Amino acid sequence: MAKSITLTIDKTKVTVSEGTLVVDAAKKAGIDIPVFCYHPKMEPVGMCRQCLVEIGRPMVDRATGQPILEADGTPKVQFMPKLETACTNTVSEGMVVLTETERAKQGQKEILELLLTNHPLDCPICDKGGECPLQNLTLAHGPEQSRFLFEDKQRQEKNVALGDMIFIDRERCIQCARCIRFQDKIAGDAVLGFYQRGRSTDVVTFSDPGFDSVFSGNTTDICPVGALTSVDFRFGARPWEMKNAPSICNQCPVGCNVTYNVRREAKAGGSYVIKRARPRQNEQVNEIWMCDKGRFASHHYTESPARLKQDPASMAASIQQAAALITANKGDMVILAGENLTNEELFNLRGFAHSAKGQIYAYGKMGGGDLTAAYGLTAGSNLGDLGKGDTIVVAASDLYHEAPIWYLRIKAAAQRGANLVVLNGRHTKLDEYASFVVRYAYGDEPQVVRGLVTKDKIGAAINDAKNLVVFYGSDGLGLDGTTNLANACASLVRNRAGKPNNGLVGVWQSANTQGAWELGIKPAADLAKAVAGKVVYIIAADPVGDDPSLAQALSHAKAVIAQDVVSTATTAIATVVLPAQAHTEREGTFTSAERRVQRLYQAIPAPSGTKSDLALTAEVANACGVELEGKAAILVMKKLVASEKAFAKITYEDLAKVGDQWPDVGSADLYFGGTSYKNTQGLGSHLAYVTGFVNLAEPKPTQRVAENTLVAIPVTKLFDQGTMVLPAANLRGRIDQPTVSVGKAVATKYALVGGEEVKIKLNGTENSAKVAIDDSLAADVVLVPRSYGFAISQPCAVELLVKQPDRLGGN
Repeated sequence: MAKSITLTIDKTKVTVSEGTLVVDAAKKAGIDIPVFCYHPKMEPVGMCRQCLVEIGRPMVDRATGQPILEADGTPKVQFMPKLETACTNTVSEGMVVLTETERAKQGQKEILELLLTNHPLDCPICDKGGECPLQNLTLAHGPEQSRFLFEDKQRQEKNVALGDMIFIDRERCIQCARCIRFQDKIAGDAVLGFYQRGRSTDVVTFSDPGFDSVFSGNTTDICPVGALTSVDFRFGARPWEMKNAPSICNQCPVGCNVTYNVRREAKAGGSYVIKRARPRQNEQVNEIWMCDKGRFASHHYTESPARLKQDPASMAASIQQAAALITANKGDMVILAGENLTNEELFNLRGFAHSAKGQIYAYGKMGGGDLTAAYGLTAGSNLGDLGKGDTIVVAASDLYHEAPIWYLRIKAAAQRGANLVVLNGRHTKLDEYASFVVRYAYGDEPQVVRGLVTKDKIGAAINDAKNLVVFYGSDGLGLDGTTNLANACASLVRNRAGKPNNGLVGVWQSANTQGAWELGIKPAADLAKAVAGKVVYIIAADPVGDDPSLAQALSHAKAVIAQDVVSTATTAIATVVLPAQAHTEREGTFTSAERRVQRLYQAIPAPSGTKSDLALTAEVANACGVELEGKAAILVMKKLVASEKAFAKITYEDLAKVGDQWPDVGSADLYFGGTSYKNTQGLGSHLAYVTGFVNLAEPKPTQRVAENTLVAIPVTKLFDQGTMVLPAANLRGRIDQPTVSVGKAVATKYALVGGEEVKIKLNGTENSAKVAIDDSLAADVVLVPRSYGFAISQPCAVELLVKQPDRLGGN
């Protein structure tokens, strides 16, 4: 445990841990010291000098080592002749810090005056106006007028695109390097840097394409001025015009806490619209960060022109038609539930399926959720606590694309000293931070994982770990493959079940897959067979658009009832269509892959002509003679907790509870932590650990593709062509055309150099794609992205058709 240090700041006694910076000690005591370059999530650099204060230290007799005392017996304090930076000095016993003296105030005032010499006075038209640290600090500490000549002002480029999502106004930049340091030290994407020197210093991007990072939007949050703005929001609204609405991101299994900024708009007919998404602090989940997919793609689909709506009469008729189809084919109903539905909606659907003597399946492509429910993380778990002596295993997952915030947090744990074991059939960005990197041939995943404990150094890191967390994903795997892998991974942690910071985590492809598994709703072993000849009720899923082979299977169904937010390929072939509400328009809960239940709040009113999935399902069920609660999610939750042991202690009141978090961001002092939002709406609660072992199955034999055949390996890309991503127009440059990756051997065989367009033939379908070269791939492998219209759910044979260049000349 760290030693406690007591110091005095502005006559206030403060006790903090040894190693605490003076600026943080002051913050914990409720004393604000202005900063620009300092950020509590990054190492200090002392660049801007805005945090100048007077610091005194007890004098010590060099001969005896004893403190020199004043006449009254108190330690004699010696102040340095010059002001010091509070962000680079750590606290020491008996230290005295003065932040309100004339010298300190004058120093801070002069720094502001210097920063304003080149800064444009355009607050009324600046996107940062109203939430700008520079603006606030100038009003509080700045000079009344400048002594510098306007003619000497340095003029810079304005509205420069650093990438496809972020612009920089170089006149506003104060060279604090927050953006550069975030990208380098936290994101691990060192794509920004300084160019030139002195007053001509610029922030530039070194990557191609520009600002090539999935965390770029965070730089707009921590920029202390209006230099960095996002294409998605710039010139869109003023901060004081918007209301703040808490929510949970639905793009991946992490469960990032977010805040949507909403306002009424004339172009929306006076309705509320979401203007931007920003992180909401939860130090146990996403800290104060979010990825660009969650920021720029999580809400635009709700405003899509393809939004499904029906007038009351048409909706009532659709509900009755759906009920008639189900009733007429009693026992032949199959419910296909999307894994982005809330816990409450899934619970209702399960009850409907059982009462109607039908079947319910999760629309998912990963197995092993029964093991994550049994051996997953429990109360008291926090990836931020992992460090020296702990071990993290990541198998078959590219977290940078599948769950970017976990990539950040696991990278940070490794940098704190945790052993990181990364297993994959190819290179991933997490390899750079791994203690051990294990390569395998696709299909050998379970055997390789089971063999880890027999390897000297890796085995010791796993067996001797204080805490062990194992993540498994679906990189190159389908349902059977992930089930096999989950069993192998569970064998590493099963003896640690119920212990905080120990457990198995599935890197699911949806936000509430864990919730579905906790309720016993799992994917069908053979979905095409399961839906044949049935009445298929599909909620929040697009199997037709995802996989052409499933479109063929659904063509043999008796009827298809599709319930969704927007028009999809599945709604296009449906017998009955029901218009649902988006996650931003309803309430409920999600269960993250870490088994943390979190509240989903309504951010904006739902448009007329739609109903929540909860209400639609209840009305269809009631018309079938099955009574379900459909009025309020909280009423369904009360039934759920009475039914499920793991949920027994979950209440909406507890989910809404908050506590002190460090760093303290989102308060009035925007300059300290940026514009991430303070969490006042709940940190969530872990599901209970239900005692009992689950038998681990022996791995099923891996079905291999014939030798000397190219193998298509399904992988997940952060930006895909899913129905929730495509409507985000500003992301189209990243998702318009799919890219397949091949290794050097395949590239040589087909005379590929990268960038060419090829035809991909698999499972009886043909698609176009661009080619990228990945030197880490095996000789027989082609990486094919999911959710791009390719007919792939697991490894399969593939043909690569390359257009041969035209040859000139000849007879």
